[in-house]
Amino acid sequence: MNLRTELIDKLLKDYKNPEDLIGEDGILKQLTKTLVERCLTAEIDTHIHSDRQFYRRIFYASYCLQVKQM
Repeated sequence: MNLRTELIDKLLKDYKNPEDLIGEDGILKQLTKTLVERCLTAEIDTHIHSDRQFYRRIFYASYCLQVKQM
C-alpha cells in the first residue's frame, strides 16, 4: 500500500525536531498505537463473526435433529 504524499505532508507539517517524531508524544508512537488498536479490533471482529456462524450451524443442526425426531 502506498501512502499519499499529501497525507505524509499533513502528518509532518508541525515537525520541528526529532522529539516531534520519535518522542514520548511523537507521531510514531501515536501511529503505532492506532495501527495496533485497529488490527486487534479487526482480529476480534473476525473471531466474533466466525464464532457466530459456528454457533448458528450448531443451533440449526440441533434444531434439524429435533424436528426429525418428532
